[in-house]
Amino acid sequence: MKWIDMIAAASVTAVAAFALTSGGPGRAPSAGSAGPSASAPASQPHKEKHVKKATFGAGCFWGVESTFRQIKGVTDTAVGYMGGTTNKPTYEDVCTDETGHAEVVQVTYDPAQVSYDKLLEVFWKNHDPTTLNRQGPDVGRQYRSAIFFHDAEQEKIARASLTALETSGRFRRPIVTEIAPNAEFWRAEEYHQRYLEKRGLTSCHVPSGN
Repeated sequence: MKWIDMIAAASVTAVAAFALTSGGPGRAPSAGSAGPSASAPASQPHKEKHVKKATFGAGCFWGVESTFRQIKGVTDTAVGYMGGTTNKPTYEDVCTDETGHAEVVQVTYDPAQVSYDKLLEVFWKNHDPTTLNRQGPDVGRQYRSAIFFHDAEQEKIARASLTALETSGRFRRPIVTEIAPNAEFWRAEEYHQRYLEKRGLTSCHVPSGN
C-alpha cells in the first residue's frame, strides 16, 4: 500500500461527499443540468475520431496521471488496472500484489498536437525504469514500469525508444520496463481519478536512480 494511503484514507469519505454535493471533477452532469447543446458544431464528433489512446504504468498512478494531464494535446486521462488475471479488480485486490495488475494511466491524446514519441519522453523522464516492481517507497508488481501498446506502430516506437535509452548511458542499471499488448483496462474507483488534483497537489514523490 502506498506510503500516503494511511493519510489519504481518512479523507476518502470527505472527498466522496464533496463529489456528490459539488459535482467534482469527472462527474457526469445531472439530469437537470445543462448538457451539450443540440446545436453544437457538427465538426466536434468528427474531431473526436482522431484522438488516440496510450497506456503507461510508472508507479503510483496518482502522480503519473497528474504529470500527463499537464501535457498539451492530452485531452483526457483515467487511472486503472491492467495486465492482471482477475476480472473487475478493486484497489484493495491490486494492493495484495496477487492479481498481477499494474497501476496504469490511460491517456487520450490528439496526435495532431502531441506525438506518441513525446508521451514516451514524458514517461521515461518521470519515473525510474530500472527498479523492478518498485517506485521509490512503493513496492509490488502493481508499481512496475510498463508500456501497454495499442497498435503495431506504438509497439515499434516504444521498443525503439527503449533501445535508444538503453544505449544512451542515461541509467547505470538495466531498464526493466515491460512492453506488452494493450489488455483489459479496469477503471479505478472514482476517488482515485485526478486524486492529486482534487487535493491541490502535483506529485507523490520524486523518482530516483537516474
